[in-house]
Amino acid sequence: MNNIENHNIYNELGISDKVYEFGEKILMNLEERFKKIDETAEYNQLKVLRAMQDNKVSEACLLGTTGYGYNDIGREKLEAVYASVFHTEDALVRPQITCGTHALALALMSNLRPGDRLFSPVGKPYDTLEEVIGIRPSKGSLAEYGVKYSQVDLLPDGSFDFDNIKKTLLDNDDIKLVTIQRSKGYQTRPTLSVERIGELISFIKGIKNDVICMVDNCYGEFVERIEPTDLGADMVVGSLIKNPGGGLAPIGGYIAGKKECVENAAYRLTSPGLGKEVGASLGILPQFFQGFFLAPTVTASALKGAIFAANIYEKLGFDVVPNACEERFDIIQAVTFGKPEGVIAFCEGIQAAAPVDSFVSPEPWDMPGYDSQVIMAAGAFVSGSSIELSADGPIKEPYSVFFQGGLTWPHAKLGILKTLQNLVDRGVVMC
Repeated sequence: MNNIENHNIYNELGISDKVYEFGEKILMNLEERFKKIDETAEYNQLKVLRAMQDNKVSEACLLGTTGYGYNDIGREKLEAVYASVFHTEDALVRPQITCGTHALALALMSNLRPGDRLFSPVGKPYDTLEEVIGIRPSKGSLAEYGVKYSQVDLLPDGSFDFDNIKKTLLDNDDIKLVTIQRSKGYQTRPTLSVERIGELISFIKGIKNDVICMVDNCYGEFVERIEPTDLGADMVVGSLIKNPGGGLAPIGGYIAGKKECVENAAYRLTSPGLGKEVGASLGILPQFFQGFFLAPTVTASALKGAIFAANIYEKLGFDVVPNACEERFDIIQAVTFGKPEGVIAFCEGIQAAAPVDSFVSPEPWDMPGYDSQVIMAAGAFVSGSSIELSADGPIKEPYSVFFQGGLTWPHAKLGILKTLQNLVDRGVVMC
């Protein structure tokens, strides 16, 4: 009876019998993988809980401050909890950090000085960082302040080009900071596992021990049992409206790492002489604490959705990255349609499955920080939150869509089925 009732409510939500049954057949082969995801979520959940207990989080920590924010015990405890979970000397976790790009820009601009060189050994950074670095002209870029930039692309098979990485490090004494992007961004390269990141950092430190290694950790937190700082990263940086916010944080970003790196970021965020001592939490701490507490299980739901999507669309003959069987190192699933109509139809399906604004239709637009029109579907409780069910992609070749999020597995499942239903209804695919 329960299966019949489930089937019926999917019908009421616009999912045909054919699409529903296609999805159920796919799920029959995913039980073991989902069990392993739940085991990792259990470990990470207990890791966060232990950090909160060890740091003696109390009810008083949830009250927050206004004005200057002096002596904000909740803010201080929250940052101690982050430092404990990431096994770092310090952390900066603030609502004044507006997004992931801001957090990354803050970490870079605070730890680089005129004449220094930034180096990416994993190829082109995420689109919005191009203007931060100065690859594309922008106001206030690192290039305008005399910071130089070098990169070495990944090899065609996605592996590190160790020879050219070594050459770049030896040829440029001014390299101060190495940035490593964990997730794929709007590319179809493999996401980097923590183990691979650790190998790269070890290689770099073996050549230039004093270089700062920073990891863009966006979309990767709690996917594995360890984080890049467990294997040598000096800083990890991310957004609270992605994995670590657990869907509850309405804004914010974090930088966790070596004490000097974090202090530099704090002085850049506020002011020389003020640093971490100011920055009121403004009643937002309950969402920050509870969101971080829920983050491991929310991330697990998003991972299940990504794997379900990969198996659905690979079965239908589309290129998917990661593929249906690969181990996962972030929550993002890329599907390449080869034409804009597929990207748009997919995003419309995700929007139609949303709890908020399900009745609107996303359209491509000239989004700040990108070099082409971008379509984004995110009927979310928090605007732009990509740990909630969402999909987006640039309207340019190879016309790939990037799916992520889902606060619960049932919602992620519905979202994928809605994308498939939308593509079937338009005659783009048959199942």
